[in-house]
Amino acid sequence: MTDMPENADFEARLAADRAATLTQIEALTRDFQSIVDANALVAVDDEHDPDGSSTAFERAHVASLLTQARLHLDHLDEALTRLREGRYGICERCGTEIPAERLEIRPASTRCVGCAAAG
Repeated sequence: MTDMPENADFEARLAADRAATLTQIEALTRDFQSIVDANALVAVDDEHDPDGSSTAFERAHVASLLTQARLHLDHLDEALTRLREGRYGICERCGTEIPAERLEIRPASTRCVGCAAAG
């Protein structure tokens, strides 16, 4: 790799993002459990309770955020594996180097800009 920052820089960035994502997952898990616990104390009938639909929406929203955070964690773990195996920063589709600027913004990227845009 030519003008790429050192692997240690990317590893530190990935590790920091991973730690932040784990913190986010813990917070979202607590939020989700709080919603579930609060609803367990009340006989909620989503169809007839005026707050039922908003409670269901809130529960679904937090569940979606939690799913996204877990997926991001998986992508970060995969990026760390690629880094350790010497495959980090190489487009999985065309095999060219992923620009450092892209990796700085999206450190778990697996594709160069052209391949990512192509789908």
